[in-house]
Amino acid sequence: MRLCMFHPTDQPMERGWVGKIDGDRVIQLAAQTLQSLFTGGGSAREHAVYPLTGVRLVAPVLHPPAVRVFEDQESFAFANPSAIVGPGVELSIDRRLAVLPRIAAVVGAEGALAGFTCFAEWRAPELSEPKDRDFALGLGPVFVTPDELDPGGLEAVVSVDGSERIRGVLPGFDWDAARDLAASGTVLRPGDLLAGPALGAVEGIAPGSSVELDVDGIGTLAATVAGD
Repeated sequence: MRLCMFHPTDQPMERGWVGKIDGDRVIQLAAQTLQSLFTGGGSAREHAVYPLTGVRLVAPVLHPPAVRVFEDQESFAFANPSAIVGPGVELSIDRRLAVLPRIAAVVGAEGALAGFTCFAEWRAPELSEPKDRDFALGLGPVFVTPDELDPGGLEAVVSVDGSERIRGVLPGFDWDAARDLAASGTVLRPGDLLAGPALGAVEGIAPGSSVELDVDGIGTLAATVAGD
């Protein structure tokens, strides 16, 4: 199943509504957030139907309880949950940036991995650590459940101003082992994000650039960097 958070283009809202994507339409579901959908058993009453062309997709999880970024399934670093941004964002940081393309698992009910989405880890190399990676974590455009997406062997492409900068298969990763490590000694909550290893880094992204991260089976996560 392909799920999203969205709002009609003529009715802007920060968080949006939960929706199920069915071809070229979005069906609104009776849940406040994806997290509440997970804890409610993964199903909800259907409401209005909108054409996909008439809505704007927002971050599938706007306020995750925690964000863990893995380079392998044996270690991770925490990232800033307040840095989550959705599809089509303009990054208001006037300096050259880098982006690391990843996918992220979203934790559902009882610590299970409910599905996957694109994850763009933005960095500002001119800033000192850890502020160089504290300002934007791109998420979206949709959330895909495991029955529809196998996270192994997905190809990712990053393009800058329409020019391909990196293409390849995302590194192999044991998602269950990563989940178990994250859960050890603590409690995972619905909406927690576990970001897998990056394909690489696309550096030297200049102000004014348009950037797209495309991942097989998930879609295209777009962003622009504020100009001068």
